[in-house]
Amino acid sequence: MTRSLGVPPNAWTVDAQTADITRPPLPPRPIVLPTDTKTLRLDLAKAAVLVIDMQNDFCHPDGWLAHIGVDVTPAREAIAPLKFLLPELRQAQVPIVWLNWGNRPDLLNISAGLRHVYNSTGEGVGLGDRLPNGAPVLMKESWAAAVVDELIQEPHDVYVDKYRMSGFWDTPLDSILRNLGRTTLFFAGVNADQCVMATLQDANFLGYDCILVGDCTATTSPDYCLKATLYNVNQCFGFVTDSHAIVGAIDAKAIGDR
Repeated sequence: MTRSLGVPPNAWTVDAQTADITRPPLPPRPIVLPTDTKTLRLDLAKAAVLVIDMQNDFCHPDGWLAHIGVDVTPAREAIAPLKFLLPELRQAQVPIVWLNWGNRPDLLNISAGLRHVYNSTGEGVGLGDRLPNGAPVLMKESWAAAVVDELIQEPHDVYVDKYRMSGFWDTPLDSILRNLGRTTLFFAGVNADQCVMATLQDANFLGYDCILVGDCTATTSPDYCLKATLYNVNQCFGFVTDSHAIVGAIDAKAIGDR
């Protein structure tokens, strides 16, 4: 009896006598995508999108940031473009990876220095503390850490909890992407200049091709922080495009295949 072990394209075919470890590649699905600096030719069969921290604590009026006085309106600007883009990427068989801050209840992997960033006086509402609605801040499986209701999630989407601004630090994200054979990454979510940028930088350092989806990325930081992020991505770490350019490239590929 022959069976497959692993996740294509990182899969073997085995039986009692042999193991086929050739790992046949996924059929290529190239598209041509305009960006701020260059026209890219990329393979959707090697692409995934990371949707970072589109969570109640960061984007909901009753979440943590709003509770401590941050205007979350700018963060919510990424919701409508993501609602437009994500169904198109699913249809194109591009994995949707929800990369969400979701701490352990005991916070044993969170250092004092990291906790200080989010509660510098020790008297406010920081990581793991409860909001007025009872939800513990950024706690795994809590309302606070859940993706905002406006963004539809599907059973076959991929979920990764993170515990730092970078989604690659102390998480299985790199192993998951390599098993899926995904080397081109689209980045979206909040905050552009913090968790999105930190994750994108680490992805670049690990050898991934990085594309920031500008209209699907937002921040509650001052506008100059977003401008600096876009500049640095274009200058040092990858490319910047938008949701309409991606969907247009996918549609052009579909028409060309008919």
